Amino acid sequence: MEIDSLRELGQAVYFDNTLMAWGRALVSFAVWFTALPIARAFIARRLKKRMGDRPIGALLMLRSLIEATTRVFMVAVATWLAMRWLEIPERLDRILTTAILVAVWFQIGLWLSAAVRHLIDARRGHEIAQAEGAASVNILRFVSLLIVWTIAFLMLLTNLGVEIMPLVAGLGIGGVAIALAVQNVLGDLFASLSIALDKPFRIGDFIITGQEMGAVERIGIKSTHLRSLSGELIVMPNGELLKSRLRNYTNMWERRMTFQVSIPYETERARVAEVPAIIEQAIRAQPKTRFDRAHFASLGASSLVYEAVYFVLDAGYNLSMDIQQAINLALIDEFARRGIEFAYPTTKQLRVSLPAPAE
Repeated sequence: MEIDSLRELGQAVYFDNTLMAWGRALVSFAVWFTALPIARAFIARRLKKRMGDRPIGALLMLRSLIEATTRVFMVAVATWLAMRWLEIPERLDRILTTAILVAVWFQIGLWLSAAVRHLIDARRGHEIAQAEGAASVNILRFVSLLIVWTIAFLMLLTNLGVEIMPLVAGLGIGGVAIALAVQNVLGDLFASLSIALDKPFRIGDFIITGQEMGAVERIGIKSTHLRSLSGELIVMPNGELLKSRLRNYTNMWERRMTFQVSIPYETERARVAEVPAIIEQAIRAQPKTRFDRAHFASLGASSLVYEAVYFVLDAGYNLSMDIQQAINLALIDEFARRGIEFAYPTTKQLRVSLPAPAE
């Protein structure tokens, strides 16, 4: 009798479903909502133990996906599986299905975002560890995530039965109008993406572009900030920055130096021939230099002109000027010891006596 009573109770109908069906749906929801978090935690622990102190790319990617899995998604999965046991009215079924699809595509967007972040960070991991790479990585991440979420949103609309082709066509026409209205902003945005991919400069680099020069302080989506030598902040749109020729002095591994020395025409012939060797000796005596050449270059308008070229084996501008100063002082000392003078502008007066006119 008790078994028959339980069977009758189980066959009782509430909201178009038997009590047994409601029980099965509830048990299904509870099992899946319990099992999924446990499985996520178990996989996360196994991955952490497997990687240890030696992270592996594929395992890092899997860990990122596991960490991006939300409880909202688990609730959606458990609800969908529980619904299989029930007869749900069409309107309610449509509402629940829509909510589940939103949760699923939101989760897919999170997974794709996590994958994109992992790929970008893995490709430019060395740069992320340094401040100069952070700006370009942020720009790449922003553009990539924008594409990911746009695709996820369009796929959600497709699954909900929305015809996206007319929507895309409408967005295309509207996009052309918006693009014309904000073409400068879009130009700067694509220029920032070009900077992120091509990396003509990084934060901390000293660059010259057009009439402006300074150290790069920030690379943004629309503009780049330079700190000039005099201290003021220069804000340049990225599009304008890439239109002009750009010189990056930070990437130099050595610096070419050229200077000239002039002596008077009255200098003895033997001393004139000694000057290139004197210049070479003064250059070679300096550390971090590589001598290239020193020549009696030309017969100037008022002096004999020598030209010397050497390389400083360091990109630092201050160091190169310190070396040039030391070379100049060495030349002054050696010229004084040998009795050679430096040429400088002089004025000569000529007095001409004319014969007195005949009487």
